Amino acid sequence: MGKFVMTGKTALHYKDSEGCGRPVLLLHGYMESLDVWDDFSEILAKKGYRVVSLDLPGHGISEVLEEVHSMDLLAGVCEGLLIKLGIEEADIVGHSMGGYVALALAKNCPQRIRSLVLFSSTPNADTEEKKQNREREIEIVRSGRKEMLSGILPGKGFAPDNRKKLKDTIDELALQVMLTEDEGIVAILKGMMAREDMNGMLKELDKPQLFVFGGQDEYIPKEVAEKVAENNPQAKVAWLADSGHNGFLEQPEESAVILDEFFSEC
Repeated sequence: MGKFVMTGKTALHYKDSEGCGRPVLLLHGYMESLDVWDDFSEILAKKGYRVVSLDLPGHGISEVLEEVHSMDLLAGVCEGLLIKLGIEEADIVGHSMGGYVALALAKNCPQRIRSLVLFSSTPNADTEEKKQNREREIEIVRSGRKEMLSGILPGKGFAPDNRKKLKDTIDELALQVMLTEDEGIVAILKGMMAREDMNGMLKELDKPQLFVFGGQDEYIPKEVAEKVAENNPQAKVAWLADSGHNGFLEQPEESAVILDEFFSEC
């Protein structure tokens, strides 16, 4: 069951498996919510971890804060949650957009991070093409056509062979798109467009790092993922060959093993 906590002036929705295990903070992706982690959180909790997840501001039932949700703003909210929960440092796992927030947390509050996992995410800033795509999404949302996004984006996040067998999961993600407040969607799109390249910061970060990529990811094509790995030799890399952008949903047990082994090595 979810709980609420005030971090500064922010009413934040979160879940905490509690216990005395090693803390892991899970950060969800764009137009998702903490619910996306439920099954995966249970797997990690059974391995002895204390698993914390949250609705990032503007998502789920956490409130919209500003017209632009910068990655620094969201990272500050995450740090506030860790402080409220008495967690000095945690393993941070950021999926897609959550990875951008995790990078900002690593830049601003490295003392809060035991290790950093970018799950289907990169330290690259938006390309001009990507910024143009986000501008189009803003226009779609503002014109009241959000169902266009819910009908396309969730399914594209799965490998073709997984779309039929995980149809119920895709439908749940599509519903989450429709439930996400329009103001929250626009705020995070603006924040993602404005974020900086974090490759330099990541190379200088003295923390264990892991990239997890899907072999069939249509959002981060394999050649892009391989280039990111090449540019960041300090980080470990793991591949989920049968997954798209949502490996923790497509191959949850394999994903948990990858994280467990990485955390054990840290």
